[in-house]
Amino acid sequence: MTSNAESGHASGSGPVGVSGPTGSLWLGLLRLSSLAAAAGLAVCSVPAALLDGVNGAFSVVLGGLLVMAFFGISLLVGHFVGRSNPSGAIGVFVATYFIKVVGFAVVLFLIGAPEWLHGRWFLIGAVVAVLLWQAAELYGFSKARLQIYNDPETKERHDV
Repeated sequence: MTSNAESGHASGSGPVGVSGPTGSLWLGLLRLSSLAAAAGLAVCSVPAALLDGVNGAFSVVLGGLLVMAFFGISLLVGHFVGRSNPSGAIGVFVATYFIKVVGFAVVLFLIGAPEWLHGRWFLIGAVVAVLLWQAAELYGFSKARLQIYNDPETKERHDV
C-alpha cells in the first residue's frame, strides 16, 4: 500500500473529493431504524405464533409498533423542526417527549389491554424493537456526515 506522499503509484483509483453533509439525516434514520425494528419483529413473531398462535404474533407486532411510533415521532419532529429552526430543535424534542409519554400513557390506560393480548409477547416485541431501533440509530449517526464548520471562503488570488 502506498500513499500520495510517497513516490510511486497513488492509492485508490481516483482523487478524494468532498462529500458534504448528509442530506436528510432524520428521514434516513427513520427508514434505517424502522427496517431494523420491523425485521426483528418479523423474526420474533415466528416463535410467538408457534407457541401462542396468531394472538402471540399480533402481541409482538403491537408492542413493537408502539415503540416504533414513539421513536418515529421524534425523528419526524427532528426532520421538520431541525431544518427550519436548528437551535430550537432541542426544546421541541423535550416538549414532544413529554407529550408522547403523557399521551401514550393516557391512551394505554383509556383503551386498556385487549383480551387477546399476551403480555409476555407484547413486552418481548417492545424490547426487541427498542434494542434494534437504538442500534440502528447509533449506526446511522456513526455514518452521518455532519458539517461542523463552515466551508472556507474562497479568496481571489491576485498576482502582482
